[in-house]
Amino acid sequence: MRNTIEPPLDSITEALPGEGWEAPNWDPDLLPARGQKGRGAVSNVDGRFERHIHQAVDDGWINQLIDDAPPRIKTTLGIDGARSVITRNQSPDVPFDRSINPYRGCEHGCIYCFARPTHAYLGLSPGLDFETKLFWKPEAPTLLRKQLSARSYSPAPIVIGTSTDPYQPVDRDKQLTRSIISVLSDCQHPFSIITKSALVTRDIDLIAPMAAQNRASVAVSVTSLDHKLSNLLEPRASAPHRRLDAVRKLSDAGIRVTVLCAPIIPGLNDMEIENLVAAVHDAGATSVSHIVIRLPLEIADLFEEWLEANYPNRKAKVTSLIRQMRDGERYQSEFGTRMRGTGPIADLIATRFKAARKKHGLMGRSLDLDCSGFKRPSADGQMSLF
Repeated sequence: MRNTIEPPLDSITEALPGEGWEAPNWDPDLLPARGQKGRGAVSNVDGRFERHIHQAVDDGWINQLIDDAPPRIKTTLGIDGARSVITRNQSPDVPFDRSINPYRGCEHGCIYCFARPTHAYLGLSPGLDFETKLFWKPEAPTLLRKQLSARSYSPAPIVIGTSTDPYQPVDRDKQLTRSIISVLSDCQHPFSIITKSALVTRDIDLIAPMAAQNRASVAVSVTSLDHKLSNLLEPRASAPHRRLDAVRKLSDAGIRVTVLCAPIIPGLNDMEIENLVAAVHDAGATSVSHIVIRLPLEIADLFEEWLEANYPNRKAKVTSLIRQMRDGERYQSEFGTRMRGTGPIADLIATRFKAARKKHGLMGRSLDLDCSGFKRPSADGQMSLF
């Protein structure tokens, strides 16, 4: 059964938003969360803005029900009524200042996804809700054209898919990402794509002509070459060999491809660094970079729950190594260190990547794209003559 608990007054401040937030922990005969095949999160923890916390407790029927598989959660798709589509940021450790995310939530279900906490703004869980209750922006192409038509708009590279994957499974049907790329191509506006899906090769016909003018690039995320680990970390993303094949097809089409080895999780996939860099080089990538695991807000508890369910014998080691990269904490939010970490473990990871890049003649990631050809559209979709 489900037990609804109103947090005591002295815990309300712990539930307020912030990088140091941690979920309160009550334990009245709690039932362990049970994962589902094809989903990343083990549970559906309440978001940090919710007044009540829901916990499953043993009402005496657990011995009769423990062998029953948990009910499968279907993916639903709602509409995001956003009135603009370009998101701005001023983060000094991010090499771009604007991005587009066609979807909220992501069916790939990556347990480590740093965007999970954003579902709390919708009154939904960063856990299973994030990967099952999705929202799309059907008006995105129209809104994008309107924003690009503004006289005050000055072009700079737009990155597509910074929070959630633009090529997650639902895009096979909606083709929203393709429509956005089409608008940018019509305007000769530079863009870069981040994805861990082989579906990106569907749009080579649009991306390649822009890439030939140095106005487009693609970053493919490859976390591990181990199919079992990848399937558990990223249950509905493309398999590692399919991502490498996508890198090869994009590269063969003349598209500059960066591979993001992200996240690097010490004790789980850090032993693959050299093999990862060698594999992406062989697939045709021109550059490679890395990010160490980030566990802000609800993700820290979700990730530790995932470790307990999938790698219980490694949990203590992995969590200890992560804390060693974070000055004893589970996460640090400071610019410059949040994606790299600090201390000997983080330094060793960075040194190994630098040596592997040098060995294979690869560069670090760059967003040096040509903005000179931008053609401002009119709000009705026509191109300006001047």
